[in-house]
Amino acid sequence: PIVTKNRSVIQYGILEYNIKKEDEMIEALSNIITSFGLSASAGLNAYLPLLVVALVARFTDLIKLNSPFDALTNVWVIGVLVVLAVVEGLVDKIPAVDTANDVLQTFVRPAAGAVLFAASSNVISEIHPVLALICGILVTGTVHAVKATARPVLSVSTAGVANPIVSTVEDVTSAVVSIVSIVVPVLALVLIAIGAWLLWRVWRYTTTISRHVSGEV
Repeated sequence: PIVTKNRSVIQYGILEYNIKKEDEMIEALSNIITSFGLSASAGLNAYLPLLVVALVARFTDLIKLNSPFDALTNVWVIGVLVVLAVVEGLVDKIPAVDTANDVLQTFVRPAAGAVLFAASSNVISEIHPVLALICGILVTGTVHAVKATARPVLSVSTAGVANPIVSTVEDVTSAVVSIVSIVVPVLALVLIAIGAWLLWRVWRYTTTISRHVSGEV
């Protein structure tokens, strides 16, 4: 009976250990998906994902920011992010000005994406901070590159009429993906996959239009 009892205790301990490891793996995977979702969102709008993370971290327990990224929860930082988000949202809807803004954001958006990726994944000890920053830059930079390339072509082909509409869609998408990435990471994975397909379609469309314009010239 003693041997049987000890065996049961050992089996229970092994089961508990396996469950704990599975929970850790699920949490790590969720954090990675969240990181990719936030970084991709920053490629559309640098400040909305930062603002979402700052507000969620300050007023809920859904995300916890470790130092030094917890500075995002500071009231003054949140206020600055609100102002910057509003300014970019307005500037990005004006034809020609939006192109100049995209040039400026070539440095800002990848930096924001790097911060978001590192901030949301820094609870995972296996991911080196430098690697997290690089991943954030690559993900955000890719989305930004497609956006910055497609916008001038869209402006020319629609005489600037579609710019405010597209910009609004981008802002809404950035905010929604940011929130979903934190609240429901699995759903964010689906949105990221759809977004990747849409980026590819936009890239194809932009390339086709550019060739037609070049041919006419």
